[in-house]
Amino acid sequence: MIAVAELNMTDVEQLLARARAGPLSDEDCRLIRSMVETLLYLSDLAEDKQTTIDQLRRILQRSTSEETRDVFGGAQSDSPGQDRPETATPGEKPQQDQGEKKPSGHGRNGASAYKGAQRIPVGHESLKNGDRCPECGKGKLYGRHLEPAPLVRIIGAAPVQATVYELEKLRCNLCGEVFTAQAPEGVGPDKYDATAASMVALLKYGSGLPFNRVERLQNSLGIPLPASTQWDIVSSMAERIEPAYQELIRHAAAGEVLYNDDTSMKILALMNQQASDEDDSDRTGIFTSGIVSTREGRQIALFFTGRQHAGENLADVLAERAQSIGPPIQMCDALARNLPKQLDMIVANCLVHARRRFVEVAPNFPEECRHVLDILGKVYGNDAVTHQEKMSAEDRLRFHQVHSAPLMEELKQWFGQQFEQRRVEPNSGLGAAITYMTKRWDRFTLFLRQPGAPLDNNICERALKKAILHRKNSLFYKTENGAHVGDIFMSLICTCQLCGADPFHYLTQLHRHSDELSRDAKHWMPWNYRETCESARDRPI
Repeated sequence: MIAVAELNMTDVEQLLARARAGPLSDEDCRLIRSMVETLLYLSDLAEDKQTTIDQLRRILQRSTSEETRDVFGGAQSDSPGQDRPETATPGEKPQQDQGEKKPSGHGRNGASAYKGAQRIPVGHESLKNGDRCPECGKGKLYGRHLEPAPLVRIIGAAPVQATVYELEKLRCNLCGEVFTAQAPEGVGPDKYDATAASMVALLKYGSGLPFNRVERLQNSLGIPLPASTQWDIVSSMAERIEPAYQELIRHAAAGEVLYNDDTSMKILALMNQQASDEDDSDRTGIFTSGIVSTREGRQIALFFTGRQHAGENLADVLAERAQSIGPPIQMCDALARNLPKQLDMIVANCLVHARRRFVEVAPNFPEECRHVLDILGKVYGNDAVTHQEKMSAEDRLRFHQVHSAPLMEELKQWFGQQFEQRRVEPNSGLGAAITYMTKRWDRFTLFLRQPGAPLDNNICERALKKAILHRKNSLFYKTENGAHVGDIFMSLICTCQLCGADPFHYLTQLHRHSDELSRDAKHWMPWNYRETCESARDRPI
């Protein structure tokens, strides 16, 4: 495969001007050769019937990264700014000085990283506390203040394992009565344990593995688990743990900040209904809506799949909200379908969506877009400081008012100058990006006026990746009930991950304590279920 030449019209016009002026340089000749080779290569691909649109798109598209160093080829800006740590994009890490300590999360995992591993204390084979030192023969050995030396051993196993108990049978040679041994203590009558249901749910709705792939894997390991059986297992479990999902909705309704967005989804039953019912043509789309609610530092993720948009699903959640709490902050992009109708909300728009418009036109307006991205990078650098120092909502607001408000005001004035001084055409790509941001300026800058207002909707978009992963691998839901089961498990799994809980252990405990869950769901949330389990264990029988 050849390297595809990337040129804009300005480069082509300059090349033509040099060709008219006189002999071309060797560099220009190489550039023309590259252009012709690119054209011939793409023509050959277009004539090949096996070439797909996705293959052409991968060849032609630029890098999908929106980090400033990738947008502008790694060059850094010299534009003046305040002496604060700055990041060019959300999540972009500032460069480290030589000799600075390497951040955690790189290299091998230490023993402390294996939180779910079984831990077996191993005593010394010949020595114990208080013994004489075998080396010097005078001192005594003590291990009270010494950490054990970790030795990590990792083994492989099937995701769902099986044990076959061969119960002995005895038959009377006179009366023919058969006597069968009792199953070992703790072995229940159910074939599929709660842990099996939790693992299948995690593989399907937490990691995006379709049932048929799990079936093939299990068959290859000698432990059959048909796809139909997997569905029976998770659908039965979903009925038992749904009270936890409904309780999550009630907790999310009381949130201080609610993020929402949606992505397209397929439900075959609804698609077939749409094809046969001509009267139901008003709503043709099918979506999975993601809602992330934050309250007192706790994050709750909810998923809803069906014909409703994100705003309509958010309105259903807020129907559980007490009127005395007051209006929450809603963070979303600027699409009208994300806004719940006839509800009192404090709306903020995602600053990343505004930034992305400048990234898209950066090849045609590099200097202007660099200026905008540099300023927004400094604002995100300020926000990173507030998170690193764990500021309260009020302290964070004051910090942004001191350090970020002048930057945003400078950017707003710069936007106005581009149109007033006719440096930018309003109908150009840059003009459209400026208009998009200035038209919604109050919503993009809510973090400068409202305590707790976020800068972007990234947390919700990251949560929606679970639904996108399911759509990519499983392609669709068959029925609305199947979509509801997926919503239940994705909501519980994602909330566990946001709260730092173990989703496998959580789902297992919900399954085993489904009767208690149905009576009092508020004590079986990802952040308090362990205390409930401990109190139930200590309760006298």
